Parts: sequence; C-alpha cells; structure tokens
Amino acid sequence: MIVPSIQMRLALPNLEYLIATNEWYRLFTVALTHAGLLHLGFNMYALMVLGNPLEDNFGKNRVLIIFFFSLFTGSLTSAYFAGPFSYSVGASGAVFGLFGALATVGKRINSDVRSIYVIVAINFAVGFGLGGVDWRAHLGGLVGGVISTNLLLKRR
Repeated sequence: MIVPSIQMRLALPNLEYLIATNEWYRLFTVALTHAGLLHLGFNMYALMVLGNPLEDNFGKNRVLIIFFFSLFTGSLTSAYFAGPFSYSVGASGAVFGLFGALATVGKRINSDVRSIYVIVAINFAVGFGLGGVDWRAHLGGLVGGVISTNLLLKRR
C-alpha cells in the first residue's frame, strides 16, 4: 500500500495476462496485497480466528497446505473469470478455504456448522451487494478448502 507500483506487480490479473507474461507467481503473491488497512485487518483477524483452532487440531503443516491450496484455487478461479482489465488483491480466497476446512471438520464430528454457513452467506451477499469484492476468489478458495481438508482427513 505504501509503494503502489509493488502492489501492481504482485496483484492478480486475468488468466490471459498470466499466460502471456508467464507471471504465475501472482497466483500466490496476491495474498500479500490488500485494498487498504480495513481489508488487511479483516483478513488478519479471520486468519487468527479460523487458523488457530485448525492449527491446534491439524498442526501447522496441514493448515499451511489447506491455506496455500485454497489460495491457489481461489486465485485460479478469480483469474479465469476476471475481466480483461481487472486486478484482484487480498488473501480472501485462502481465508474462505479455512472457512471450508472448519465446516468440513465440523460436519465430520457432527458439530453444528450453521454459523459458518451464515457467515459465508453474509460475505457473499455483501460482496454482491456492494461490488468490488472478488466473490470468484472466495468461491474458489472455499471449494479448495473443502477439497484439501477432505484429502487430509482421509490420510489421517
């Protein structure tokens, strides 16, 4: 945020741009960029609230696998469906992956996960209502979190 030229080199463009420039690292560096302090603060808070219980039960390495796989699937979904001149920023795809992981684990142990569904639904509704929110990254990250968590639970 302090040096905008750096943010533009790390932000996520559309898939055509990624292919043309071979800048695949942007699928991951997008998580280092944010659209202001409020965006950064919300993502950091969500990482703490969701990541800590997952790390306590899964361990650091498995949570990192879920995080980065969700970031990858969220970024890929966002880039695939992005318009020609749009850029995405933030780690929200990975955060939604942690929501998916928590819901998956909760269902596995027969816990009430309705509150997770409500929070995810509210986030999607706000994203559609306000605009400027990359719901595609959220959806891709959510799916990535569910997939990676199910794979990790099968190995356990």
